[in-house]
Amino acid sequence: MVEKRTDISRVMMLVGFIFCSFVCSPSVKAQELEYKYELGGMVGLGSYLGDANYSSLYKNTNLAASLLGRWNINPRMALKADLAFTTVSGNALEQANRFPEAEGQEWNFSNSLVDCSCMYEIGFWGYGTGRSYKGTRRLVPYIALGFGFTYGNEAFTANLPLGFGVKYKLKERLNVGFDWAVHFSMSDELDGITDPYKMKSGFLKNKDSYITTMVYVSYDLCPKYRKCNND
Repeated sequence: MVEKRTDISRVMMLVGFIFCSFVCSPSVKAQELEYKYELGGMVGLGSYLGDANYSSLYKNTNLAASLLGRWNINPRMALKADLAFTTVSGNALEQANRFPEAEGQEWNFSNSLVDCSCMYEIGFWGYGTGRSYKGTRRLVPYIALGFGFTYGNEAFTANLPLGFGVKYKLKERLNVGFDWAVHFSMSDELDGITDPYKMKSGFLKNKDSYITTMVYVSYDLCPKYRKCNND
C-alpha cells in the first residue's frame, strides 16, 4: 500500500513538472527571442521638389503606399527594402519665377512613380522587448540612407534616399512606426520636362526629388535563438 502511494506521488510530481514546463517555457522563450525579418506595409503621402516647386515640402501632395521588408541585423541595425508607389505633380503657374517662353507659363504635370529602394537603418538605441540587460527599448528613433531606382512615365533613374523615423514595439511580434525620406533622383525628367530654366545640371544639382511621409505596420518573422551572453 505504501509502495502504491509512493508510485502515485511520483506520477503526480512528473505530471506537475511537465505541466509547469509547458506553462512556463513560452514566457521564458518569448523574452529570449529575437526575430530576423519583418514584413509589412506603409501608407502616407508623396510630394515633389523640382523645377515646378523648389521649396514647399508638402505642395501638391498625393497618396503613397509601399510594401516593406526588413532584415534585422542586430537590435540597433537593419536593412530595409521597400517597393513604393506614389504620384508627383505640379504646376508652373504656382511658381514665383516664370518661364522665358509663353508656353512654359502653362506647364503642369502629373507622373506616377514606382520606387524600389534599400536603406541601412541605425537606431539610437537597441530595439526590442524582454532584453533590459541589453538596454533595448520599445520606442526607438532611427536614421537611414541607401540606394534605389525610380520608374516613372517619363524616366527611369537611380535615386539616393535619406531619411529618419521612429518605430514602436506594440507587441512581441507587431511593430508600428513613422518613416520620412527624401529621394534625390539622378534625373531632371520626373516632372516631364528637362531644364526649363536653362540651368546647367550636375550631380544632384538641378535634379528632381520627391518625399515620402509614411506610417507603417509590420510583423516579425523567423525567430532566432541566442544565448543570454551573446550580442
